[in-house]
Amino acid sequence: MNDVTQALAAIRIIPVIVIDDPANAVPLARALHAGGISCAEVTFRTSTAAEALRCITGEFPDLLVGAGTVLTPEQATWAKAAGAKFVVSPGINPRVVDYCLTHDMPVYPGVCTPTEIETALSRGLRVVKFFPAEQIGGLPFLKAIAAPYSDIDFIPTGGVNATNLGAYLAFKRVVACGGSWMAPAEWIAQQRFDRIKDESRAASAIARASHGATA
Repeated sequence: MNDVTQALAAIRIIPVIVIDDPANAVPLARALHAGGISCAEVTFRTSTAAEALRCITGEFPDLLVGAGTVLTPEQATWAKAAGAKFVVSPGINPRVVDYCLTHDMPVYPGVCTPTEIETALSRGLRVVKFFPAEQIGGLPFLKAIAAPYSDIDFIPTGGVNATNLGAYLAFKRVVACGGSWMAPAEWIAQQRFDRIKDESRAASAIARASHGATA
């Protein structure tokens, strides 16, 4: 298990962030950290993602910040240059995975079928994103497809929220969960950082309670 995966396993929550205005990046990171969450996944769904990522890594060098929705090796290059410490993608794109492996960048591609899990295993990956988690069948489906593959663990993302977070984290094959409920894009745009801090604190409490509880 690499250092980034170990850190994610300790934090257990990965806020999935969409930032349109880079000016909100540092206050957002401050709110997450004040709420007890020391990582974030800045998604490349906006043209300002790399700038926002750079703002956060520049102000909080010890924060575990990754790049999400990375669809091309070029985006992975931009993410690395902006200080990202890991890459997440919605699917398993061999070009993105191979770029990250070549450049010693931890990568967590999205999977939701046995075939995709085997593709990840064939490239030596041992932790992948399970996406879209709830929409594809939730925790029962994850347990079913995980059963034949004992050498790989998961980061469920997609429909994960405060209601089902504890159940996912209780599954011993789950490293951490990704989600946007503690910092949705509209709250960031409206600069509701106190609300984000409060939701992050509540999520952190669920994560702390999950340690040692496995199913």
